[in-house]
Amino acid sequence: MLSEPRSGRLAAWGNALLAGLVSPDDAVLAIVGEDAVHRVDGLPGESGPVGLTLALGRLRSLGASGLRVALPAPGHPLGLSGPPEFNARALDAEQAVICHGAALGLVPEVQEAGPDGDVHVEVVWHCLAVREAPPADVPSLGEAERELAEALREATEVLSRLDVAASGPVAEAAIDAYRARSERGREVLAPGYPPRAVRVLELAQRVGLLISVAYERGHGGAVSASEMAARASALRPVERTARRAQVAAYNSVVEERERGVR
Repeated sequence: MLSEPRSGRLAAWGNALLAGLVSPDDAVLAIVGEDAVHRVDGLPGESGPVGLTLALGRLRSLGASGLRVALPAPGHPLGLSGPPEFNARALDAEQAVICHGAALGLVPEVQEAGPDGDVHVEVVWHCLAVREAPPADVPSLGEAERELAEALREATEVLSRLDVAASGPVAEAAIDAYRARSERGREVLAPGYPPRAVRVLELAQRVGLLISVAYERGHGGAVSASEMAARASALRPVERTARRAQVAAYNSVVEERERGVR
């Protein structure tokens, strides 16, 4: 699972920009992060790829008042609303951004070049038509927080019983080291998000890293077929719940606006 998907950065800082809480330069700087450059291709009214500043302004002029995240996986079209062509592109990329107020969506294509240690990353966001309909399977922040806490407890019990790498000091040290590298100098969410969204996203990202460590370490202490099956069955629902929680956090500003909270 991505600890900070590019779609999350684009939606979070794009929402802050659309709300007038950050400048275009600050928003673009946060969205690009350590990548070299981001462009948007297929934007209505443009004949070729354009920069993020122009693209975000154009999306606003086309009616976009907010940005939602989708983090789909096989069998789980989380955050998507169609049509099938867009869903297929988003599923292939495992993420997408959906415009609220404009029937458009953005799917990233990542291109890498250069030797190890000096990789040059360029991202092209493909702008495509989407269906204006409620996104699939996105919980509220409260639901996401409760589900995540419950799933984490259940999975920890199973993984600990099987002596599977996903808990304990070694895994915790790996996660802390990863977070120190990947989160240095960044905000978890952009200005304008409620504290609960920050809390839910931080927990979801930590759970995602635990799952990643478990997968990277193979089968851990699970040696029999039944133990490996139990391990996989413990991880799958937690991974699904963590993705749902990430989407709920990134989308919370738009959801609150729709309910008239702010």
